[in-house]
Amino acid sequence: MFESGRFVGQHLTPLEESQLQPNGVDLTAGKLFRQTESGRIGIDDKTVGDRNTIEPIDGTFHLEVGAYIVQYGETVCIPEQHIGFIYPRSSLMRNSCMLHTAVWDAGYEGKGEGLLEVHHEIEIEQGARIAQIVFAEADHEGTYDGSYQGENVE
Repeated sequence: MFESGRFVGQHLTPLEESQLQPNGVDLTAGKLFRQTESGRIGIDDKTVGDRNTIEPIDGTFHLEVGAYIVQYGETVCIPEQHIGFIYPRSSLMRNSCMLHTAVWDAGYEGKGEGLLEVHHEIEIEQGARIAQIVFAEADHEGTYDGSYQGENVE
């Protein structure tokens, strides 16, 4: 069963009331990056390729066609007995953009990232709502303790 937006909102900071939705919480565009070097995914290790930060101009990211890494503006804490899923807001798709993400396991805490595919030039204001996170109840053994735990939390 999916949780209410109010429940999800109890596990995100910072949070504006306007981000609460009936079944989830809107996530905002915090930072954007463009990968510049190759990464590696091995059997026992991984390396994330180097990135350049995309600087907003007057608070707006001006994005050309391509792939970007978006760091959400909110710190998320996935509670025990839950799993997190992130979906793009329809405004992205209506503007020829797509957001890809992965499963967020119970116990994960951090400012996660997603892959933003831009198929037509777009402007995105820093802090604009671009995704929605939802929590579903889930049985699990243990909680997340991987290398991304606590990522991007200053």
